[in-house]
Amino acid sequence: MLQSDFIDHLASKGILRDRQAFESRLGARRSDANGDADWIGLTKLTPTAFADELAAFYACRRVQRADLVGDRFAGAELSPRFLKDGRLFPYADTDGCLMLAIAAPIEDETVRAVEIALGQKVMIAVATGEDLEAALATTQEATASAAAPAEASAASSDDLDDLRDLARGAPVVRALDDLLRLTVDQRATDLHIEPFGGALQVRLRVDGLLKAVPAPPMSMAKGLLSRLKIMAGLNITERRLPQDGRTHITVAGAEIDLRVATMPTQHGESAVIRLLRKGSGVVGLNQIGLLPRDEGILHSALQLPFGMIIVTGPTGSGKTTTLAGALTELNKPTRKILTVEDPVEYQIPGVNQTQVHPTIGLTFASALRSFLRQDPDVIMVGEMRDAETAHMGVHAALTGHLVLTTLHTNTAAGAITRLIDMGIESFLLASSVKLLVGQRLVRTLCPDCKQSHGLTLQDLAQDQRYEALGFCEGDVVYHPKGCEWCGFTGFRGRQGVFEVIEVSAAIRNAIGPKTDAADLEKVARREGMTTMAEDGIAKCRMGQTTIDEVFRVTMSL
Repeated sequence: MLQSDFIDHLASKGILRDRQAFESRLGARRSDANGDADWIGLTKLTPTAFADELAAFYACRRVQRADLVGDRFAGAELSPRFLKDGRLFPYADTDGCLMLAIAAPIEDETVRAVEIALGQKVMIAVATGEDLEAALATTQEATASAAAPAEASAASSDDLDDLRDLARGAPVVRALDDLLRLTVDQRATDLHIEPFGGALQVRLRVDGLLKAVPAPPMSMAKGLLSRLKIMAGLNITERRLPQDGRTHITVAGAEIDLRVATMPTQHGESAVIRLLRKGSGVVGLNQIGLLPRDEGILHSALQLPFGMIIVTGPTGSGKTTTLAGALTELNKPTRKILTVEDPVEYQIPGVNQTQVHPTIGLTFASALRSFLRQDPDVIMVGEMRDAETAHMGVHAALTGHLVLTTLHTNTAAGAITRLIDMGIESFLLASSVKLLVGQRLVRTLCPDCKQSHGLTLQDLAQDQRYEALGFCEGDVVYHPKGCEWCGFTGFRGRQGVFEVIEVSAAIRNAIGPKTDAADLEKVARREGMTTMAEDGIAKCRMGQTTIDEVFRVTMSL
């Protein structure tokens, strides 16, 4: 078995888009944010079709998620990192045969290494990358729950040398590495380490909600925080003040930036680690959840030669993902694209991306000022944080540049009133702003276990929200059930709910020095805009989410 043979096979069938890039990414075994290998994007196949093609090439069994369910894992002798990097999952099938599920072509040497470690021959099977990684993550979480935590002694002194020695201890290093690896495997965006009384609490934010996971003993708390501080370049002896720092790690060949924030509490220091995956696959605009009308309006706005497109929403609402998808649409050799971000979350080949460094004077405003001397066609400003940046952005939009940016406002129309509050003249906004997008993220129902339900008169009577939102008897809605693949939550992944305001002549006429967001929304509704709540209800009818999810993220609007 040789990877090159499979690559030759794909090339002979005309499946590869870029053979050299495919070979490079396949060798790196890197995954994107959705769990599927980013090399699949360099073929003309979907992840499922790729797995089918691989199984046909090897003339082996093609397995589904159900084949990996339960206590079938048979790779306890192999390290989790080896399995993750190699995208391998040893398991026993229903007949007791030892199988090795793969999601990518495999070399003979790797198969022999697995057989030596397990002490018997294995048969190859093929699964999709998402199925295989979900199985590995489920197995690791179960192992972590069952394993007894390692013992560690905590230093009673805050002496610098003592803290350094404590942070370098093997149990502390291993415990933190295991937590970070579990965070990555669970697709979590944040890791929370919090001391409460005599116990340490560890939680992961998965799909926007926190979940508790097995925690190291409280005796490790000081060592864990000290190690985090050393990694992030913080003062390990300062425990009275909040601190912020950054570092990066590599897990399964993927580079991940960590933003570390510590905070003194009554029971000791707590820490929150935000994980940003470098080089993760950019999600296209057709994948983020835009309905056809809104997607068409956004595509049209991206073809404009100049003007400003503003995406609004709170922190963690997917604004950067939307802008990254828009930049991918714009990324052509005929356009020069410059971005200034904090931090750079998506690396896009062909786009000049700059990360702010306020300590040396590189701010959004100073970078934007320099950008105008770089002959750009498109400028992306990660966030309009202050009046100076806003003025520079409006000036750029009025002088022949397409400017994409974000604002922290509750609604799309609120962006106009926010910029007026920053001191931007209303007539400049009417001339420069071309599109306003408001968004939130709702959890997506797990496709493997969601349950359909036809509404009855009793349902409508018990939950009056259905009737208020236009649901009738017999309408089909979907409810979460929970299975191994979604962590028994009933949800897996998130998608956006949107409201898109195209700045038409009527909207421009409504923008004035004392414009109210509610008045702008009324005009936009007459022009055909659907609100985020209405967009969410449409996705409920499509079986993508639930009414509870929609109310959770839009009830304050």
